[in-house]
Amino acid sequence: MKVSAKTEYACIAVMELAANYGSKDPVRIRNIADQHLVPPRFLVQILLQLKGAGIVSSTRGAAGGYNLIPRPEEVTLGQVMSIIDGPTNPQRRMIDTANESKASQVLNKVWETAGNKRQDYLNNITFADLVQMCYGNREKTAPSPANPTFDTGANTVIQTPTYS
Repeated sequence: MKVSAKTEYACIAVMELAANYGSKDPVRIRNIADQHLVPPRFLVQILLQLKGAGIVSSTRGAAGGYNLIPRPEEVTLGQVMSIIDGPTNPQRRMIDTANESKASQVLNKVWETAGNKRQDYLNNITFADLVQMCYGNREKTAPSPANPTFDTGANTVIQTPTYS
């Protein structure tokens, strides 16, 4: 599955806001950018897009920043990905189905089903789930062996919950 850098950065930002949900202080763009190596200028654009969609709110001023509006349990990975990249439903090729071969029909049906299952899976992972996977039950603190950071390295295996 290909995920754009913009979508990954948006999900990182929302996960950071979810980890700080309920805090009286908004999360500053600089903190997200520095902690997760996200370009701040890019992050500003992403957060404005999420703000327009009603996912985050902003506070201006010296102590300003961003907050997640809905509870982390109410925002899904699929929802944020759709806000940033648009709907991810697989597109059927525009072809005259009367002239489509049986093999093409079968393949298109399989691709459509796989895309729907992927979207259902993403729509069932909340940012509360992601914060739990990343930081565990503890409040978010500085990374340590007992509280590892979310590593997306090539050798990292992240066990995700299964949904029926």
